[in-house]
Amino acid sequence: MKNESIRFAKHPDGLPDASCFEFTQEQVIRPAHGEVLIENHLLSVDPYIRMRMEREDSYAPAMRLGDVIVGRTVGRIIESKDSQYALGSWVVGRHAWQRYSLARADDLQAIDPELAPLSAYLGALGSTGQTAWLGLHLLGQPKPGEAVLVSAAAGAVGSVAIQLAKGYGCKTIGIAGGSSKCDWVRTKLGAYDCLDYRASDFESVLSERLNEGVDFYFDNVAGSILDQVLPKMKLHGRIALCGLISQYNAKTVDGIFNLRSLFNKRVRLEGFLLSDHKSLLPTANSDLMTAYQAGKLHHEASIYDGLDQAPTAFVDMLKGRSLGKQLVRLRSDAGCPI
Repeated sequence: MKNESIRFAKHPDGLPDASCFEFTQEQVIRPAHGEVLIENHLLSVDPYIRMRMEREDSYAPAMRLGDVIVGRTVGRIIESKDSQYALGSWVVGRHAWQRYSLARADDLQAIDPELAPLSAYLGALGSTGQTAWLGLHLLGQPKPGEAVLVSAAAGAVGSVAIQLAKGYGCKTIGIAGGSSKCDWVRTKLGAYDCLDYRASDFESVLSERLNEGVDFYFDNVAGSILDQVLPKMKLHGRIALCGLISQYNAKTVDGIFNLRSLFNKRVRLEGFLLSDHKSLLPTANSDLMTAYQAGKLHHEASIYDGLDQAPTAFVDMLKGRSLGKQLVRLRSDAGCPI
């Protein structure tokens, strides 16, 4: 049985293109004791992969040329050498951009497609939702009535953060690219307002709409938008730095010029990683599932079909073309909601 994979072929100069990826085939490796073989149905394309395409390590090790590109997947076990998992079990795990994955049973999480569609376990109910929950719970700690601002609010993490903050009773304001995305953030996610950073008058609109100040800023983009938000932070405001997607493909990095606001208002700005807080994940999972089942958490996914479309899906995500979570579907016959 052949395994199809997508490998890292070239370091990008700015935005990645097709030449950065290589499609390969090799024999499937059978599981040993304590392992399972998974047929992947969905794979996630995530911004952090772009950082791993650099020549130097970031918070995660840089990929080597020829490596299979790593990503989280949802799949079904087709061969098991561990009693924890029976054939046909649905699981989620950190695997790779490939048709089949070999994994140790202890590294997997069982999921139930009767509780939520498969895609939700890579989105609002997966590491994406966990990241949003962690930024709010650990760093933001928003109180009812506080103003919460979220950048990339129509994206995977941002869309969950907006909804969770609203559930806490906060006044939620999003930032997104394009009027249609902003309309979606307002109508579907229930945000109080959403600002279009692509609009020519964005800077003046941001100043006007945030004139009462921001208590907590959940930042997914950094760069010039972060710099413009800093003067709008309230005294003792909090900023959770979740990502820097505006910088990942930039050949020149935007500077931060409004640090005086950070100092004068004693604002706390802190970066965070999900991997540093694994002990909190069971609580996050419980809270996210409760919100989802109560109809207070909407999951949105943009899905491309076929493993060969993973590079396109990845680049489109970096360009901001996706709504919600960007996924690739490898099979269309799951027998349960995707």
